[in-house]
Amino acid sequence: QVQLVESGGGFVQPGGSLRLSCVVSGRTISLNPMGWFRQAPGKEREFVSAIGYHSFLTSYSDSVRGRFTISRDNAKNSVYLQSNNLKPEDTAVYYCAFGRSSLSASWSDYDYWGQGTQVTVSS
Repeated sequence: QVQLVESGGGFVQPGGSLRLSCVVSGRTISLNPMGWFRQAPGKEREFVSAIGYHSFLTSYSDSVRGRFTISRDNAKNSVYLQSNNLKPEDTAVYYCAFGRSSLSASWSDYDYWGQGTQVTVSS
């Protein structure tokens, strides 16, 4: 059984930073792309970032590019999202996702999902 467990969310003031982590068990991530999505109250789940099994391949949504950095540690079967200069509009539940084959911004290209971690940005 594949499980993804996110952590690192919390409450932060605008301009602050958080580092989200996702640990995967039950399957190695080393041959698969991994992604982060988020869902704010009343909104659809949206793509945030993805990373290929080669770490030099990354993708970001326009809303987070330049502020967020995705990374992976295949030895630890983990993926990370460093989130800097956070804004109130970044408030959402952040989900880690296990990709199928290619770097993608579409949720349908991801087979396994974590339970999410809440990020709240407010003054």
